[in-house]
Amino acid sequence: MNVTIIDPLQGDFPEVIEEYLQHGIMKCVAFNRRGTLLAAGCSDGSCVIWDFETRGIAKELRDKDCVVAITSISWSKYGRHLLASAADKSLTLWDVISGEKIAGTTLEQTTLQAFLHPGSHIPSICLACSLSSAPVLVDLNSGSTTVLPVSASDEGSTTALNSRSKFADGSLTFTPTAASFNKHGDLIYVGNSKGEILIVDSKSVQVVALTPASGGAVIKDIVFSRNGQYLLTNSNDRTIRVYENHLPQKDGLRALEDLSSTVHELERIEKLKAVGSKCLVLYREIQDSVNRIQWKAPCFSGDGEWVVAASASRGEHNIHIWSRAGQFVKTLEGPKEALTDLAWHPVRPIVVSVSFSGLIYIWAKDYTENWSAFAPEFKELEENVEYVEREDEFDVMPDTEKVKESDINEDEEVDIVTVEKDSAFSDSDASEEELCFLPAVPSPDVPEQQDKCVGSSSKLEDSTRSRSPLSEEAEQNGQEINMASSPAEVVGNSTAEDGGTTGRIKRKRKPSEKGLEFQAEKGRKPPKSSGKSLKKAYNSGNGQETTYILEDDVTD
Repeated sequence: MNVTIIDPLQGDFPEVIEEYLQHGIMKCVAFNRRGTLLAAGCSDGSCVIWDFETRGIAKELRDKDCVVAITSISWSKYGRHLLASAADKSLTLWDVISGEKIAGTTLEQTTLQAFLHPGSHIPSICLACSLSSAPVLVDLNSGSTTVLPVSASDEGSTTALNSRSKFADGSLTFTPTAASFNKHGDLIYVGNSKGEILIVDSKSVQVVALTPASGGAVIKDIVFSRNGQYLLTNSNDRTIRVYENHLPQKDGLRALEDLSSTVHELERIEKLKAVGSKCLVLYREIQDSVNRIQWKAPCFSGDGEWVVAASASRGEHNIHIWSRAGQFVKTLEGPKEALTDLAWHPVRPIVVSVSFSGLIYIWAKDYTENWSAFAPEFKELEENVEYVEREDEFDVMPDTEKVKESDINEDEEVDIVTVEKDSAFSDSDASEEELCFLPAVPSPDVPEQQDKCVGSSSKLEDSTRSRSPLSEEAEQNGQEINMASSPAEVVGNSTAEDGGTTGRIKRKRKPSEKGLEFQAEKGRKPPKSSGKSLKKAYNSGNGQETTYILEDDVTD
């Protein structure tokens, strides 16, 4: 899409359902970094990768040991690996190009969300979040896990977690609900049941900052914007909170250490809160104060200007869009079925949503044609207008227009090697090893349709064979005839097969009108005329009779 010709007053957000994708029962979706590939996890344990430009299936990843639903999927930074978590507590790392399973492990709890480390070239570390236990860092190669702290008093060790008080069912008092890497993966943002956001060092697994949220409700989702400058949380109090991230995109841990060194003479908890208040600053709170809707699958747009979330009510496929400043923009109403997941395209104003029935709906912008954006001399007409041409308009050299001399230096060398950097990806490092496209596999025809086509063609052939008098007599004579669609083809086939006078098809020629009169005089009943007559066709080479063709009757 050419962004320069889009009307800025229309807004870059989706409006209508453009298309839908269907392949089994899909449960979750995720775009790669460029938005050229869309991965979807299915209920049978397989993962389907769609080419989003052609809307065709490019790859299908299937593990014979996994036959349960996929709960989440995550792309690696360069798009060559895909992480899938399933309902059987398994984590599987796939090679996208070869379609082979690289690594995998099984956890103690079912993973609801899993994220690959965004800073590693070949990912082996992932973050797994479950419903009833603390988030863990998982080494997919060795299968080892490291439990993350869920409160400021925990240091990330298993002993500290086990020593805490527990509920009657054995769960911890601070049950974590969400976690996410920052842009480069050196920090992990963890939410807990008290509404606190913990900033954890991913290497030492130590809490380095703490940001309490107003209300103290359980945090269900933590999502960063694409550029890493904003963060949103979805809480149980039906409120989406948008925070500004004041830490730099690179070396965020070092910046936290510098902030911590400026805070003195405070207790540890107060010091963490003081540092956290300088890292995350509440920007906006978004909620529906009238209907009090619970939100599901919130996220930012690709440029971070819009916030989108789905209604968590059953039987509703409604997607709500706000500006980052908190102003409500639009509600997209879909089919009458629940929504399970959604994702915003990294570059274009497109949202994909997954319905409860397993279909993926593609929401796109309803663009209004503005032809004046292509050239200023274009004029849009509401109806036909009679055009009066100038007297010299179509002259070879009109007097009103003078040829201007070109300012282009024709001797200057044109650079066709250097690739201009896309502004949408200026915040990330470009890599030649990034995977953007996969060869799409054409989908085969439905077997039922093929059977119908074969059955109909066979019936047509049988009916044609039964209705053809030529074929009947040929079968009686022990001769095979190829069915043709026109008399000319019958002539060609017969000529090629006969090649002479042998095996000729003999027919009685229809008598003329005089012959019919002569037969009537003799008391013979004339045969019924079908409007067609058989006429001999002769080979021009040897003059021998070869076959007969149908020809319209000619009146003498």
